[in-house]
Amino acid sequence: MSLKQSISDKLASRNPEKALARARELKTAGDIARAFKLYVVAAEAGITEAERELGTYYHQGLGGHASAADAVRWFTRAAEKGDTESQACLAGIYLSGYRPETALFGETQSGPADLAEALRWALMAAEAGEPRAQALAGYIYMEGPEELRDEEKAKLWYGRAAEAGNAYGHLGFGLLTLRTADTDEPTFMGVEHIRKAAEAGLPLGHYYLAEIHEKAVGVLPDPAVAAEHYGHAAKGGIRNAQAKYGLMLLHGTGIKANKTEGETWLRRAALAGDPEAAALVADIYANGDSDLPPNYAEAANWFRVAAEAGHRDAARSLGVLYMLGAGGVPRDPDEAAKWFRQAAEAGDFIAQADLATLMLKKQTNPRFTEPAPVHEWFEKAAEAGDLIGAYNFAVCLAEGVGVEKDEARAVEWFRRAAENVLNAQHRLGRMLAEGRGVKQDFAEARVWLGKAASLNQTDALIDLAAMKLQGLGGLRNDEAACALFERAAANGSPEAMFALGALYGGGHQIVTDRAKSLEWYRKAAAAKHPRAALMLGKYLRLGIATAPDADEARKWLTVAAKAGLAEAEAELAALQAEREPPVAAEE
Repeated sequence: MSLKQSISDKLASRNPEKALARARELKTAGDIARAFKLYVVAAEAGITEAERELGTYYHQGLGGHASAADAVRWFTRAAEKGDTESQACLAGIYLSGYRPETALFGETQSGPADLAEALRWALMAAEAGEPRAQALAGYIYMEGPEELRDEEKAKLWYGRAAEAGNAYGHLGFGLLTLRTADTDEPTFMGVEHIRKAAEAGLPLGHYYLAEIHEKAVGVLPDPAVAAEHYGHAAKGGIRNAQAKYGLMLLHGTGIKANKTEGETWLRRAALAGDPEAAALVADIYANGDSDLPPNYAEAANWFRVAAEAGHRDAARSLGVLYMLGAGGVPRDPDEAAKWFRQAAEAGDFIAQADLATLMLKKQTNPRFTEPAPVHEWFEKAAEAGDLIGAYNFAVCLAEGVGVEKDEARAVEWFRRAAENVLNAQHRLGRMLAEGRGVKQDFAEARVWLGKAASLNQTDALIDLAAMKLQGLGGLRNDEAACALFERAAANGSPEAMFALGALYGGGHQIVTDRAKSLEWYRKAAAAKHPRAALMLGKYLRLGIATAPDADEARKWLTVAAKAGLAEAEAELAALQAEREPPVAAEE
């Protein structure tokens, strides 16, 4: 600042009116700091315009002078003299959560909106014809708490604001009109007001106009127009619009597909706090595409963002990643249980079952994982008629998960669930076959196992095959058992593969086929079945259905021995003895 400018400011400061005039000039010229000092002079002299300007400085943080308490103080001085702009500003400040009782040493903490105080100031300015205040009054009457809500007054004030050309007035009046519209005329009127809000550049106006064209409210559906307006709203910072626009770009709905840009908008929405957008970004990383493999570590990060914002499905998905230990995500049953519990408490039946499974298998550390009332969730669902809930409650009763073991009650609930739940049919069949909680009944066990097996349930196929092989609950039928084992093996069951090796190995009521036996033992051993590894080692050592191969025999017998099979140790010893040359007798 030059000496001449300093003298001009000093002279102006001696007279409040001149100080105000000089402050106006300086602010217009962009010299915010010098203007502030002169506004202080004029405001302290009680000039309303200067008081309002100081309120604006503190409210907007101009020149580094940010203070909600000081903004309210100066706006209040001007507002009490009838300054409608200050009254409207006060309404906005109280609406945004200003609480004077939290002001400490010039600093404030935001809290819930003081809608009653906001409405008091808004009505003062609204009744004097201030359009912004009229729109604020309309908003409070439309969205406020029950004791303040009044749709007629909301429509009145939104209507007056709209008549004055206020964009928020058009938006609020349009939304209220559509809310109660039951014929074409008010529908068209509501759409037109929202269109005017969008034309005025209001991002929310663009958002609602996009919804109108997407959902065909008073217009024909037009995805292209919807995408255009979602784009404007997204660029204006409307979180929901960013998510919508991202999805439309991702799928090419109403706009040329652009995966990169679509993901970018979804990320913006997610970072702005949209849990659904965060979950969608996570799904993109979890699923990968033709160009990139899944990135589970990045997926976990986004699932966490969504889950922490309360997204139920994201919490369950995050739990699954920790339960499985998918690439880049460490296996952590306790962390999995934490997220399953969050989803479970929000009513996710799958998460409830997953959490129960972790508890049943005792995979979580009791020191870190608080017991969850899974049996209560399942019992409540079961009693409400949910068959999946009935099955899960039966499992809790059968295994003593969170409740005292009661196999008799478990059978009852398995029986109810078995009407339509595949796993319940299998569990009921097993309990009938074993006589657990019910009188042993092999014939009925066959019936339920047969139902589950008909739908290719692997464990049911194996159990039913075993019963047919032993003639339990009906005639022995080795061929039927073999067919069932083959179906289970096709599902990838090592146990079924081993059983087929034994069946074809001889001693059963099917044609012995040692080549097939060897083939099935090899498949089962490759699938880490210890006894199959033992039998494969024996076949290779003795040359059954193949040329003897001591090296490969040793490999598989070692696998079996490491699994704790004592017989494998004996086979290894025999193999070693066969390789050592006989000791010559002494003469």
